[in-house]
Amino acid sequence: MRRSARAKRFSLRVSRSDGRVSLSLPQWAPEAEALAFLRAREDWVRRHLQDAPPPKLARVGAMVPICGTLRPVESGPGRAARFDGGVIHVPPGPREGARIKALLTALARDRLASAVARHAETLGRVPGRLTLRDPRSRWGSCSARGDLMFSWRLIMAPPEILDYVAAHEVAHLAEMNHSAAFWAVCHQLCPETDRHRAWLKAHGADLLSWRFDSTPST
Repeated sequence: MRRSARAKRFSLRVSRSDGRVSLSLPQWAPEAEALAFLRAREDWVRRHLQDAPPPKLARVGAMVPICGTLRPVESGPGRAARFDGGVIHVPPGPREGARIKALLTALARDRLASAVARHAETLGRVPGRLTLRDPRSRWGSCSARGDLMFSWRLIMAPPEILDYVAAHEVAHLAEMNHSAAFWAVCHQLCPETDRHRAWLKAHGADLLSWRFDSTPST
């Protein structure tokens, strides 16, 4: 449950990525009323939970997507995961997931930095700082200062999807809104904007369903 100063009523959300149920309520609302609201909508919650994809664990033996292609994860030497010959090699142990995440984040940073630089040059704009995070509700953002944030999970999507998100956020350097003028800039940088947006809407939950938690030692 989350209390919000902006909330005027109760609202429920079921994450398509991990099935997490969020109940938002106004600051003044009694918790008992919020729970009654939830119980009254139990059937709705259960239907949406059934639609959430099961979590996928990044570990040795899994097939993890890189640039839209599933890659096998195999045991490897050393202390860090590496991507070589189409295979993700990771030292076995409880930190397999964390090491794979670090590898994917490094790959995403390289790809996104290159895409941002290319699109910014096209517009004649200078982007600010680039950061990578793991948000659950957006793939990127652009601050008023021109700083760009992206989800490192974009490295799991096909390259054209990552490029579209980079173009989308760079377009905000010219139009800090989602007006018709913004979308015109976005289509200028990425003519297939509409198709790539549709791909993210259809497949984004699958990217978010991957878990990179540490696993218990046996």
